[in-house]
Amino acid sequence: MTQFSSADDSATGMVQSWAERNGFADWAIALIWLIVAWGLFQLIAGAVAIGLMFITGDLQSATDAEALLRSRLDLLFIGNSTGQILIIGLASAALSRLHLSGEGSLRFLRMTWSDNTPLFLLLGGLLIIVVQPAVIYLGFLNSLVPAPEWMEQMQISQYEMIKDFLTTEGILLFGILNVAIVPAICEEVMFRGYLMRAFEKSWGIIAALLISSFVFGLFHVQITNMLPLVTLGLMLAIMTWLSGNIWPAVLAHFLNNGAAVIFGSRYPELVFAEMSPERLPSVWLLALSIFLTVLIMRMMFLKSKETI
Repeated sequence: MTQFSSADDSATGMVQSWAERNGFADWAIALIWLIVAWGLFQLIAGAVAIGLMFITGDLQSATDAEALLRSRLDLLFIGNSTGQILIIGLASAALSRLHLSGEGSLRFLRMTWSDNTPLFLLLGGLLIIVVQPAVIYLGFLNSLVPAPEWMEQMQISQYEMIKDFLTTEGILLFGILNVAIVPAICEEVMFRGYLMRAFEKSWGIIAALLISSFVFGLFHVQITNMLPLVTLGLMLAIMTWLSGNIWPAVLAHFLNNGAAVIFGSRYPELVFAEMSPERLPSVWLLALSIFLTVLIMRMMFLKSKETI
């Protein structure tokens, strides 16, 4: 039986990963896992939500499931978090063992802590805040790109459900846990930890940064919001690479999603209003956002030990 433990290459003295010893490309394993993980995540999220409905007595038959999922979004979010933890987080971390070349899983996933981590936590947190006006403009530009009507309707339906959920009284902490904390940790483990490292082993860091950001956008199945998602994914990927660990990206991801939950629950008429030129930040605020974003990213490059 093939073992996951590392073995030395007799010719080079280098430690080979399980993937290398068995002739598998790191990028191929990562892409296959991305597809499998998406399916398993959806399956577990739905199964847990429906199972909870049976337990609570809300669901009497399978034919009522779709309608009840819309009315019991709390159970749907619990199912979503369960899938995130089991598949996106834990299973992705376990799969990293296929790619190890002598280093431990934590180092491969960039989950170790270093002396410069606190500085990058600060810079990453600031970056995700100052970039928001630019992200809003990107969202507006994305909305101008024609998309299939069914896709736009699906996006509108999702926003309406989330709006109804976030405006429910007493839901704030529950929303922060399931929309901010769980995704911030689990998605960073998968995208900036596992996938980015696997792509890097096959194609180098530049390709890894770009591809991991693109698949991050695709994974959310929000084509009408693809440009902001890919941009945010790229920034999270860059700060992960420059800092040498995923923790600045975890914090930035949490701040981004947490702010969306807070503002969505407090000011739903602004957050969920239809995108239009009148709602965009001023040009001066956009210019300031771009300037501060470039400035902070330059500081990250200067403080990093990484080079292209």
